[in-house]
Amino acid sequence: HLGLPEPCFVTLYGLVRLNVCMSGSATSCEECLLIHPSCAWCAQEDFGQARTLNSRCDFSQNLQKRGCDAPFIENPRSGSSLLRSKPLSSKGSGVTQYDVIQIYPQKISLSLRPGDQTSFEVQVRPVEDYPVDLYYLMDLSLSMKDDLDTIRNLGTKLAEEMRKLTSNFRLGFGSFVDKNISPFSYTAPKYQDNPCNGYKLFPNCVPTFGFRHLLSLTDKVDRFNEEVQKQMVSRNRDAPEGGFDAILQAAVCKEKIGWRKEAYHLLVFATDDVPHLALDGKLGGLVHPHDGQCHLNDKNEYSAANKMDYPSLALLGEKLAENNIFLIFAVTKRHYVLYKNLTALIPGTTVEILDQDSKNIIQLIVNAYNNIRSKVELSIWDHPEDLSLAFTATCQDGQPLTGLRKCADVKIGDTVSFNITVDARGCPPKGTRKSFTIRPVGFKDRLEVSVDYRCDCSCTYYTKTNSSRCNSAGTYSCGMCRCEPGYLGARCECEEGEVDHQHLSACREAEGKQVCSGRGECSCNQCLCYESEFGKIYGTFCECDDFSCARHKGILCSGHGECHCGECKCHAGYIGDNCNCSTETASCVSDDGKICSGRGSCVCGRCQCTEPGAFGDTCEKCPTCPDACGTKRECIECRLFNTGRLADNQTCQRMCKDEIITVETLKTDDSNTVQCVYKTENDCVMKFTYSEHANGQSVLTALKEPECAVAPNAMTVLLAVVGSILLMGIVLLALWKLVITIHDRREFARFQSARSRARYEMASNPVYKQSIPSHPMETVFHMHSIKSCNGGVH
Repeated sequence: HLGLPEPCFVTLYGLVRLNVCMSGSATSCEECLLIHPSCAWCAQEDFGQARTLNSRCDFSQNLQKRGCDAPFIENPRSGSSLLRSKPLSSKGSGVTQYDVIQIYPQKISLSLRPGDQTSFEVQVRPVEDYPVDLYYLMDLSLSMKDDLDTIRNLGTKLAEEMRKLTSNFRLGFGSFVDKNISPFSYTAPKYQDNPCNGYKLFPNCVPTFGFRHLLSLTDKVDRFNEEVQKQMVSRNRDAPEGGFDAILQAAVCKEKIGWRKEAYHLLVFATDDVPHLALDGKLGGLVHPHDGQCHLNDKNEYSAANKMDYPSLALLGEKLAENNIFLIFAVTKRHYVLYKNLTALIPGTTVEILDQDSKNIIQLIVNAYNNIRSKVELSIWDHPEDLSLAFTATCQDGQPLTGLRKCADVKIGDTVSFNITVDARGCPPKGTRKSFTIRPVGFKDRLEVSVDYRCDCSCTYYTKTNSSRCNSAGTYSCGMCRCEPGYLGARCECEEGEVDHQHLSACREAEGKQVCSGRGECSCNQCLCYESEFGKIYGTFCECDDFSCARHKGILCSGHGECHCGECKCHAGYIGDNCNCSTETASCVSDDGKICSGRGSCVCGRCQCTEPGAFGDTCEKCPTCPDACGTKRECIECRLFNTGRLADNQTCQRMCKDEIITVETLKTDDSNTVQCVYKTENDCVMKFTYSEHANGQSVLTALKEPECAVAPNAMTVLLAVVGSILLMGIVLLALWKLVITIHDRREFARFQSARSRARYEMASNPVYKQSIPSHPMETVFHMHSIKSCNGGVH
């Protein structure tokens, strides 16, 4: 059993938790049990207080608190019991092979109460050396001729390989082609005896047939070889084959095939093409669906091939599972994907790639067998619709896998387990018993599960009509009376005619008010108050209760008082209409010993900060307060430099809990921080910032070391002064030189301009005419005179 469900409450507007058992208004034990699996019924006769209509349906622990003795509480639980539990076997063959057990337990019984889950464990162990029956079903259409030649000695070689895996091996053989009707086969008269008539590549073959059982399962493998060597191929018209007809007959004709109960059943299906499926038969006029029965005649041939449609995948999967048969598809590579998809639709099947001439058939069968033996998967048979099952597999690694009912890579002899949780969703008619079966796919072993429903109360077996407990006017059952028509009251003590206006007035608090304040019934001149999921209703006129008081944050009387007839009676240390105001001040004392850090007042056990900018549980945070830097300065001093008033370690740790971050350079551009500066004892300047994060934490960011002034060096000052004078002199000299140069250049330019004008005047005088000398010597003298005037050397 998984354990009792938690008591169920329903939240209303986030304030009130309703008791689901009492809110269900159950009037009988059976109704109570259906409300919730946690609900219980009190069958005690004198249960409850006087003048109260007690709800007998409640949680078991509540009923006991209210005075119901445990033997009278009806609270059936779900559970399971073992009926057959033989231990798991370790070896399959030998003298005890018929007693081989591969599943534990083998039979159990479940008792289920709706909504109350129960669980049980199933263990599966594939045993070593378990007997194997292998039936080889071969496609003998014309395209498989080369494959037939290859397997003529298959029996001997296959038996040698399989005996490495099991000492008890049997082999059988069958073949198939397709339905011998149009359009699946050639039906013209000339093809009746030889459908290969006129086919040049292979002119002779046997008539078309659906399925032919050729050799029953036997340990004489030579007979397999002999039977295969007798076979000849046939021919059909379309590409798909009628193999699914053959698979179904091989599965359901158990006696003729020779399947043993105590063996693994392997059915090898070898083909090189796709199969016909259900509804394909309508092309040939076959409208009757397959009936899933065996139809082998005296010649071991399928007699209904031309009467019924091909089987559906669902029918095929059902019959294979019903007879514990593992189907191995041995198909060519080009059809591998199609058959791989079919394995997902047919449980217990696997697919392997067959070479074009079937050379790899032996290794294919061995690989498929090992693959099958390495998987354990549970299947459910006859599953009742009103039961839900949940699986958790625990495979070789010991890790639980929720939602899985299959284990892979299981070694022979390994034990895997499955935890199965069962839950009933309702109650069937009384006396109903159901059952279902759990089987590992392909195993003959099974677990039988029988189910009975715990929807009845044991106290109903003691029901008595016209009981004296009910004044002989009602039926007594499970602690209460069901009155006959015309009688009223908890014990049927009043008749309907007695209840008139005069008697009802005794149940009114005042004229005009409701009978029993609308919260009870007037029975025999007195109020019987209803029970409420909210609490207790009481008083002469049901006018009082213990739940209609003031609340704080949805909690009645703040959890610090008791509700008495609509008024909170506060516990010591609390005051107020809803008892939410504490008179204690200890929670308002800050780390410095002051009430609310001196920045507020303590009201109802909580600080109300009056200083602008102050906040925190004890108003200890206040970045904008005038003393903010001064308070935090003391923490900087004691935490970073172990100086100041709080230098004592214990005091510093107690009062300075803020985070302090040290930096080389302090950023001052953040508008959300307070900039603080103070002068140290060494005339240095210490800078830090103070900020409050959104999470309420105070953060101090400080320089690693205070900033201190440094005295100037005399030589440095002297050199600076001399250098400045020299630099100034050089600059003045440069300026003077620049002025002189500019002045000289201007004077020289003025001189050049005057000179140019003088030359122009001499050259362009219109009055001047040069003399012509009469003697050469005069010409020489004249030239000499001109040079002298132009500044030449005299």
